[in-house]
Amino acid sequence: MTEETVQQPPKIEFPCANYPIKIIGDSCDTFIDIIIEVLQRHAPEVDAESITRRDSSNGRFLSVQVHIHAQSIEQLESINRELRETGVVRMVL
Repeated sequence: MTEETVQQPPKIEFPCANYPIKIIGDSCDTFIDIIIEVLQRHAPEVDAESITRRDSSNGRFLSVQVHIHAQSIEQLESINRELRETGVVRMVL
């Protein structure tokens, strides 16, 4: 493969207002609270009102979407890492 045929991730210009993050994990009573706690460490503007929630059809999983004001790739990597370390998050998109 040449460099031209390798698909590159989209370029993000920082700061990026209204950057979407989708988080999928095990449905539990504390899932939203855990997500908010992690996100607020990195993006203090996040609050419960800004989260969109969707339960899976069998109720086993929960998907939430939130928009943040992304400052850097390092910030996004830290959010991703900390969310995965919670034990209830399966995937961060």
